[in-house]
Amino acid sequence: MAAQGLGAHYRCPPLSPVPDTAIATAEAIIAAAGGEVVLVGSSLGGHYATCLAEKHDLRAVLINPAVVPRLDLGLFLGEHANFHNGERFTFTADHAGQLQAQAAVCPTPSRYLLLVETGDEVLDYRHAVQHYAGCRQVVLDGGNHSFTKFPEYISQIIEFAGL
Repeated sequence: MAAQGLGAHYRCPPLSPVPDTAIATAEAIIAAAGGEVVLVGSSLGGHYATCLAEKHDLRAVLINPAVVPRLDLGLFLGEHANFHNGERFTFTADHAGQLQAQAAVCPTPSRYLLLVETGDEVLDYRHAVQHYAGCRQVVLDGGNHSFTKFPEYISQIIEFAGL
């Protein structure tokens, strides 16, 4: 964003592994923004972006998003490490319940740009395609959970955000 001269429009807060705390952190940033906010979320961040977009009437770009209603959250119980900083945390049944309570059952299609790669080894891309039916979708063959073609879609994300 800085390279595009849009650095002032970018926020990427570290989020707690506790779902309700993560949402509260993001809501504080939205409240402080004082203008239009467009969310971008990948994986679990896509779930959070959907929850916040529906609650606050926002638009969101979702990149290989977690579709919580389609996940067996019991598979994730236990200790994990944060991908970016290595911090260890334990995902509990209470955390799973928080995610389920946040889930948007029927997202509003006009709010979203969905970007998925079929080679996502963590999440089944078809769940996102079905859950976000009717929204603007880009489904790319291959790739993986990191969304390998991200650099090629930065301009589309910026356009969707109206920047």
